[in-house]
Amino acid sequence: MVRGFALCGILLVNVQPIANAGAVVVGPGAEGGTDAAWMGLLFPMRIYPIFALLFGVGFSLLLESARGRAGRPRLLLLRRLVALLGIGAAHHLLLWEGDILAIYAVVGLVVLLPSTWLPRRAVAVVAAVLLGTALVLAGGQVALVPGLLLLGSALTRYGVIERIERSTKVPALLGLAFAVAAAPALWLQAGVRIDDPLFAYVFPLAGLLVAGVYVCTLLVLLRTPLRSVLRAVFVPLGRMALTNYLTASALVLAITPFLGGAPHTWSATRVTLIAAGILTGQWVFSSLWLRRFRQGPLEWLWRWATWARRPPLLRAR
Repeated sequence: MVRGFALCGILLVNVQPIANAGAVVVGPGAEGGTDAAWMGLLFPMRIYPIFALLFGVGFSLLLESARGRAGRPRLLLLRRLVALLGIGAAHHLLLWEGDILAIYAVVGLVVLLPSTWLPRRAVAVVAAVLLGTALVLAGGQVALVPGLLLLGSALTRYGVIERIERSTKVPALLGLAFAVAAAPALWLQAGVRIDDPLFAYVFPLAGLLVAGVYVCTLLVLLRTPLRSVLRAVFVPLGRMALTNYLTASALVLAITPFLGGAPHTWSATRVTLIAAGILTGQWVFSSLWLRRFRQGPLEWLWRWATWARRPPLLRAR
């Protein structure tokens, strides 16, 4: 469910960069007026940390599962990362230069896979050091990826992910702490232009804190009657996140010539409507597909490459 939520936010952020075939940041000081400023406060750099964290979580969950099912589980993970690198490279070369999958794959090979030989305490310490270093050096989005992947792995290895839905109080208090810390960071971001050197420090810090607020809020809402609604909306998208992430790029590029105007001048309202239209179509397709099949088409191919044998695709009747 959280992955599906993150997928929606990523598309909202990526519509203009994909359509413009380059990097566009919608934020304070960017074209678009007040609505663009609000977009800059709520979405850019707020969603990527969630996706990166979930990648680290999924990596360690797969390792735990593979240990009981494969003689050489790390070789399985190596194949998974190499396959993702190929997928990301193809996405980068054929559709959009802003692909993030290849970066996850490379960082996974260089940082995440070797960390499986380390004790969980060491992984947690290294994650904190890498995140702190990235923030201090203002390295930007890519610099945060190694720390976030390791943080996701550490949370899994400490059992946090396994217990995550058993409590309302913990995510509520943690979310409140993130919100209190995020308020001054957002206030600073709103008052700083993108070309100001301070922006490079404030923007990623605010992003991490707001991402924490989003995740904790979702975890709290899952303990309320809204759980069924949230699952219905986000789970189909999240279960086919790879397929939907890649096809979104193709869809944006396909419709851009018919939309008129330079993509970097599009209003936040137009961007939101474009993203909403694509996500609605993907939700319908994902819901119908998962009624008959176990996984999305690209998820199935990725699983095949991971396990080196063809997994079942059709649901048992």
